[in-house]
Amino acid sequence: MEFKLDVHSHTIASGHAFGTVSEMAAAAAESGFELFGITEHAKGIPGTCTDIYFKNLRVLPRQLYGIEMMFGSEINIIDYNGRLSLDNELMKEFLDIRIAGIHELCYKIGDEEQNTAAYLGAMKHPLVDIISHPDDGRIPINYEALVLGAKETKTLLEVNNSSLCPESFRVNARENYFVMLDLCRKHNVPVIVNSDAHTPYAVGDLNEAKALLSEVDFPEELVVNRSVKAFKEALSNKRN
Repeated sequence: MEFKLDVHSHTIASGHAFGTVSEMAAAAAESGFELFGITEHAKGIPGTCTDIYFKNLRVLPRQLYGIEMMFGSEINIIDYNGRLSLDNELMKEFLDIRIAGIHELCYKIGDEEQNTAAYLGAMKHPLVDIISHPDDGRIPINYEALVLGAKETKTLLEVNNSSLCPESFRVNARENYFVMLDLCRKHNVPVIVNSDAHTPYAVGDLNEAKALLSEVDFPEELVVNRSVKAFKEALSNKRN
């Protein structure tokens, strides 16, 4: 499978990443992507952007190095109800793409029921497009409930390449993706593969995720990275 896009990455603006917008976009173009997304961490992560950063995303070009660009945020899920760390007006008016995820720095890890409720609450938010890295064994969740929630709310579930790399701090991601992907196949729920790149050198590296999808023989038609059209149709399904 050839991936045409990646919409989860971070620049130096996130406080713990190592590339500029220009460097990340150039790396994406060199990787052969047709569309690339930069999604800075929202408040709650030390050193990341304040609201004014996101409000000024409108000044950035949506075409760089011959590829389409999207700018948005990886927004923190901050409680068991799925409450988010950016307000609705900012998310709607200034972000091209909205990813929601759990990060230990701004979320108290609960039990399986609580963590699952947090994801489900975030997915019910009409402005959330993607759930990031729902794979960490330190944050137990009910995967059938997660997948059925994604189906009901038309929210994309991410297969995060960074989680699958040997240096990842997340636990049992590979095993958890086996479970999630089997349920996605069973319930016909699409996924998106993203790098979660924090450096230009990681842009375009979706190899671990690609190998995993191949290993489980996951249907190509359920991977929205197969085309920009498929990705945008998935976004439209959620937003309409």
